[in-house]
Amino acid sequence: MTITKQVIAEKLASYLRHECTSAELVSWAETAMMEREVDEADAEIVSAALARLGVADVRAFGLEWADCESILRDLGFEAQVEITAA
Repeated sequence: MTITKQVIAEKLASYLRHECTSAELVSWAETAMMEREVDEADAEIVSAALARLGVADVRAFGLEWADCESILRDLGFEAQVEITAA
């Protein structure tokens, strides 16, 4: 599977929707960096996003909302929040 900006955005969205844990996101990013093909057209952006997600389990780096927004913005996406009654 080729890792594209869309693939990363979808995985990050899954994390933000609590469909995967931060550990699962980090593991996916680490595996993607080592074993998967990166879209050549966006190799620099895709590689940078994967690298950032791959270290999110390190306390010094972490992964806050602003980080997610920044990664998505770099990938050409925008995060939006919707509040609904529980």
